[in-house]
Amino acid sequence: MKINTSFLIAFFFLFSCNLDAQNETIYNDDPQQRLPIGVEKPRHHFISATGKKIDKARIEPPFWWTDLKNPSLEILLYDQDIGGCDVSIKNDLGIKLKKVERVQNPNYLFLQMEIGPGAKAGTFTIELAKAGDTKTYSYELKKRNKNPNRIQGLSSSDFIYLLMPDRFANGDYSNDSVDGMTQTGINREKVFFRHGGDIQGVMNHLDYLKELGITTLWLNPVLENDQPYESYHGYAITDHYHIDRRLGSNEIYVQFVKKCHDLGLKVIMDIVPNHVGSEHWFIKDLPSEDWIHQWKDFTKPIYRSSLIMDPHAAKSDRQRLTDGWFDNHMPDLNQKNPHLANYLIQSYIWWLEYSGQDSYRVDTYFYSDPEFMSHFAGRLEEEYPQLGMFGETWVQATALQAFFTQNNGLVEGYNAHLPGVTDFQMHFALEEALNQAQSWNGGITKVYYTLAQDFLYEKPSRNVLFLDNHDTSRFLSTVGEDENKFKSGIAFLLTMRGIPSLYYGTELLFTGFSNPDGLVRQDFPGGWKSDSVNKFKTSGRTVKEQAAFDYIKKLATYRKNTPALQVGKLTQFVPENGIYVFFRYDDETTVMVLMNTNNQAATISTKRFEERMLGFSKAKNVATDSVLTDLTEINIERNSTLVLELQN
Repeated sequence: MKINTSFLIAFFFLFSCNLDAQNETIYNDDPQQRLPIGVEKPRHHFISATGKKIDKARIEPPFWWTDLKNPSLEILLYDQDIGGCDVSIKNDLGIKLKKVERVQNPNYLFLQMEIGPGAKAGTFTIELAKAGDTKTYSYELKKRNKNPNRIQGLSSSDFIYLLMPDRFANGDYSNDSVDGMTQTGINREKVFFRHGGDIQGVMNHLDYLKELGITTLWLNPVLENDQPYESYHGYAITDHYHIDRRLGSNEIYVQFVKKCHDLGLKVIMDIVPNHVGSEHWFIKDLPSEDWIHQWKDFTKPIYRSSLIMDPHAAKSDRQRLTDGWFDNHMPDLNQKNPHLANYLIQSYIWWLEYSGQDSYRVDTYFYSDPEFMSHFAGRLEEEYPQLGMFGETWVQATALQAFFTQNNGLVEGYNAHLPGVTDFQMHFALEEALNQAQSWNGGITKVYYTLAQDFLYEKPSRNVLFLDNHDTSRFLSTVGEDENKFKSGIAFLLTMRGIPSLYYGTELLFTGFSNPDGLVRQDFPGGWKSDSVNKFKTSGRTVKEQAAFDYIKKLATYRKNTPALQVGKLTQFVPENGIYVFFRYDDETTVMVLMNTNNQAATISTKRFEERMLGFSKAKNVATDSVLTDLTEINIERNSTLVLELQN
């Protein structure tokens, strides 16, 4: 790859980024804490693909649609010893069987189909013949839903709420234990066991989220995770076409998306192209040995995103990054295998057509093969130009983060086709700003330098901002449970460029440090019948919790009604003496944001900010509705942020 000079320039900014972000301690395992009695931790070994006696035939995708822009479809057939069969199809729908691919495992066939313009919806027959015997499968093509507003996408006008379904609310007690699944029952006393929350529980509390000012729901993965332990979080998928039955069903998920849309809420589905659970049905009988990355001994990734674009990187290091197993029970998928690549991409298209959610969040983005990820995102962009999508990029520098976004021009010949990323760089910068005194390149200066590097993105407004999430320590804990710092971070989140995201419970002052990460995935009080308090209701909250809820609601509502905070321009001033000031504005509204990161109150002269304040004589404090009638000097409390709407 030929590196653009702007990429080299960007590396001069590396000092402004937190280099202590992701390290191996985040992934340390304690099997004594996580494993049920009698269950052993899986040990990695070479997995063959010789075929075995199967207990369930499969055809995937389960069905498909006409009128997609790309006419190609690859059907995976899984049945006993079908590899040597002759294949034909019978139809009058305009469908063609172009090619039959046979692989190492005789239990698989891959059928390459063409569903061109003019193909009709309906059912056709796939026939397999061998030694005089025949076997048939029925396959359905559905008519595509062409409503252009069905998938709404994601934009900087949204406010995301991230929640873990298993820990939010139990709305259906009949699915707490499901016959035939490996881990049954719930145990709310153990952080690594299932607690019983489900999709119905989320549906039951959409009014709570609407009241808070949320516009978009991001659920941690809801696909089946039929693992013997730690199956609650969703990131060890065992079936790509079924919602985990302990969370609901495919039909319930469709109802959930529809109900959200009816209420004016959007939905983000969390997807995991990098790895699967060790109990995934195709891992237990691999199509071919190169379906996953195989190692002689268990090998974790090297956790350094820079290896993707480093022109000096050792091949062995880069291989460990993209091919290492994320955990013992999470085999790493080989996306260079064309059948596996098709399988993944088709599953993501299938869910968009089937359930119509608005956006994808892509887990562990940079651990995957970069060429595949570019192809995958480009394919989805081709079919759904309105689709929202952002990738998890827990990286160590802004330039490295920007590399994974589309149309940035950083590396000649490579386009990730990814609209946005999780903005870890701003997350690190804000955390430092709230906890360290300003220095030449530290404290609040870190925020300034991070924002100064927005030239690296095509549209930095598509990045997702956050204070904490399911993998990090709770925000209130990281700022020492300081009320002023907490409110300061919230104000920054809801006024800075980008798409703000709130982790569930932050609005109610949840605390906890992510060691292990299960400790920041606590149950939402009131989500279970047996809970002694219900914090979904005002009556169940403490005075401080209600104040935090009201503060976020106030700013979120203002943001929702103020285009200047969504799509307006941004001007920032170099921080001085621990004070940082920036403006968001359009032709109608100018919002001034003042951050005091010092441990003492300050009085700020506004003469320096005249270029953005000319013509304004007063200001409304957005949080309190009080009016400042003299803008010559502004008083601000310690460790606080003021959000002011300037007025004539």
